[in-house]
Amino acid sequence: MRDVLYLEELEQAETLLKPKRVEVLRELAEPRSCTEVATRLELTPQRVYYHVKRLTEAGLANQVAERRVRGIVEGIYQATARAYWMSPRLVGRIGERAKRDALSLGFLLDLTEEVQADVGRLATLDPAPELPSFGLSGEIRVPARRRPEFLRELTAALQDLFARYGGDEGEAFKLAVACYPKGPPDE
Repeated sequence: MRDVLYLEELEQAETLLKPKRVEVLRELAEPRSCTEVATRLELTPQRVYYHVKRLTEAGLANQVAERRVRGIVEGIYQATARAYWMSPRLVGRIGERAKRDALSLGFLLDLTEEVQADVGRLATLDPAPELPSFGLSGEIRVPARRRPEFLRELTAALQDLFARYGGDEGEAFKLAVACYPKGPPDE
């Protein structure tokens, strides 16, 4: 079972739109038969099988074993991942994307989508290698009058890093920096 399955296909996302199907998928975190899942969710085995069939068709669950129960072969199923990330492009935005100002929220949405897609693709590598990655998050407070100064200093610091580490040697890493207000402006 993978840690993450990045969903880029509309059919996969549509498969997860039914709440009962999500419940069935949660039960398949451990290998189980449709009968076992049905008992746990108080559903009929036929209803669970219907959902499991859709999940397997979409690549969200797999049959991992079989066993004979009173002369009948029963499938054992398991979810293909512990977590599922949906590509933001599946939801999309209305209209065409215009060239966005680097200081706009639209630009941040595009950047976030790009980072999510890159990380999602890395999570689908099989076998999943140990990938050197780094995340950093913090809170700063910048008075309105000092925002231009802050932006200049941040830009200069990043440009210095790009200049020092922007050569042709070594493994390529992508650096994304986002700065946004935690809530609406103070009134």
